[in-house]
Amino acid sequence: MEFAAIVLIAIAVIVVVTLVKAVRIVPQQRQDVVERLGKYKRTLNPGLNLLVPYIDAVRTKVDMREQVVSFPPQPVITSDNLVVSIDTVLYFKVVDSVRATYEISNFLQAIEQLTVTTLRNVIGSLDLERALTSREEINRHLSGVLDETTGRWGIKVTRVEIKAIEPPPSIRDSMEKQMRAERDRRAAILNAEGHKQSQILTAEGEKQAAVLRADGDRQARILQAEGQAKAIRTVFDAIHQANPSQKVLAYQYLQALPQIANGTANKVWIVPTELTKALEGMGGALGGLANMVGDVPSPEATKSAGEVEREAAEAARAAATAAQEIHNEVRVAEAQATGGNAPQGLPAPEPVSPQSLLNDPTDQRERG
Repeated sequence: MEFAAIVLIAIAVIVVVTLVKAVRIVPQQRQDVVERLGKYKRTLNPGLNLLVPYIDAVRTKVDMREQVVSFPPQPVITSDNLVVSIDTVLYFKVVDSVRATYEISNFLQAIEQLTVTTLRNVIGSLDLERALTSREEINRHLSGVLDETTGRWGIKVTRVEIKAIEPPPSIRDSMEKQMRAERDRRAAILNAEGHKQSQILTAEGEKQAAVLRADGDRQARILQAEGQAKAIRTVFDAIHQANPSQKVLAYQYLQALPQIANGTANKVWIVPTELTKALEGMGGALGGLANMVGDVPSPEATKSAGEVEREAAEAARAAATAAQEIHNEVRVAEAQATGGNAPQGLPAPEPVSPQSLLNDPTDQRERG
């Protein structure tokens, strides 16, 4: 009985093992390579698959998804004999699981070594500055070489990226100094251009301000001149409309004589003998002003003939008084200059009184 139980248990275990080996479940995006008695038989696709127990065996399980591999930094020598460290990232996927299994023993290691050698060939033909600025060109070259070589292995290289290019520390310091000097140069140029533009704008502003000030001054002078011309024209028109006679002009002259005598610059005023004649003529003219016919002021005049005659007499007296004062000042100045003795050749003229100028012009003229 015990032997029979042991046999039954053994048979049950064999059956279970056989079923396990006969049934194979493959997940999505994976392929299993099956060998029968050591020879490739078929490839299992995702899903439920049946195998011949103890005859069929799964050789490899291939992941059909795109994979990413980051290779460690590799030292590479440039064309100018500088050692740089380059990190690369590789993107690939298996398109043929059978060739990836039987064409190469370790396709990942092969891709890594192929990437390193290709990278050294590409970087060796470039100098440091071009290697730092030609990443796209290096990536395209690596992708073409790797895709052409790995195609025989059933692998598709989708993308190659250079993650970092690290030059030596001394080169980095030199590059930083160069970049700093370049930035300083650009900053100095920008400052100089800004100062230049500022000076130009300031000069243009001052020029425009000077032009505007000159134009304003010119306009002001023109307006002032036009105002003065208009005022003179108005006075001139008013005089012509008033139609003044010669007697009125003589009266205006008499009114101006005191102002001439009171001038601060008139230190010495020599009274000519013709002054008495002028006063005589004007006095006679003013005395007969009321009896003259045909020389009547214009209707615009508001003063009567009597008022004009009285004002003329007062002006004549003021002029005579001013003349007498000036004559006295001249006598005092001559006495101070000669020490109290008048010159023998020049007799001192007699003083002229205002009444004599007004009342007896003929006698005054003879004494002159």
